[in-house]
Amino acid sequence: MSNQEIFQRVKASLDGIRSYLEADGGDITLVEITDDMTALVELHGACCNCSMSSMTMKAGVEGAIKAAVPEIQSVREINGN
Repeated sequence: MSNQEIFQRVKASLDGIRSYLEADGGDITLVEITDDMTALVELHGACCNCSMSSMTMKAGVEGAIKAAVPEIQSVREINGN
């Protein structure tokens, strides 16, 4: 499977949780899938300053991505929360 196909599958998994982030005034963008199968994401809005963002990343975002796209090894936030 190509990186482009994996990228599209990860984007689709994020679309499945986007409404939860938007309900709290935030959002997320998939930036890149690296060669070592790390999904690089950027948080937006309220997610940038939220004290719970690390829990959201680990339990919500990473869990949703890995469940939908098992090829992904890790998820990393690149805007440095």
